[in-house]
Amino acid sequence: MIGLGRFGSSLALELVAHGTEVMAIDSDPKLVQRHADHLTHAAVADSTDAEVMRQLGVDEFQRAVVGIGTDLEASILTTAVLVDFGIPTIWAKAISHEHRRILERIGAHRVVLPEHEMGERVAHLVTGRMLDFIEFEDDYAMIKARPPEEAIGQPLGQSKLRSKYGVTVVGVKRAGEGFTYATADTVVNRGDVLIVAGKTAEVERLADLT
Repeated sequence: MIGLGRFGSSLALELVAHGTEVMAIDSDPKLVQRHADHLTHAAVADSTDAEVMRQLGVDEFQRAVVGIGTDLEASILTTAVLVDFGIPTIWAKAISHEHRRILERIGAHRVVLPEHEMGERVAHLVTGRMLDFIEFEDDYAMIKARPPEEAIGQPLGQSKLRSKYGVTVVGVKRAGEGFTYATADTVVNRGDVLIVAGKTAEVERLADLT
């Protein structure tokens, strides 16, 4: 984990909590000291210096995350160092679409824009139509939503939500129960929560009915 700002430190601590060994690197001694006791390894270093990174053994890792945000030059140069090392999986944080394009051209395998993605997700939730929203690549999304009136009291196969709206009801949750996989015979009740997957525009259209 390179960069121990809010994004990097949160990710590093979460990985450790799930049993993953994490080496964290930052040029700020105060940030390293703040998190050192909670991480597997932590070092103060210039991540843009390939020789320093090699001495730390970074070139031997299978996965690396560049969490540097505001210092674009350091973000780009650090990503380039990791690419030159041939690390199989490189994740990087970007703060703009232009930044993301540069990181992808350099060779980062996956680039995230945390602030943009969270803003987009919250925008879908703030209207109250959805209980949760996750968008994947290729304009595909999965949502949690209440069932539309036309589906209540009927088996999913009979309400034909899939043929009408182009979405798939993946699961259903009833009050006091866990989620169960949905089938054509699953009867939808008022108060149920549906897990629905499909093209972003199509799941949004279904959510508008709830």
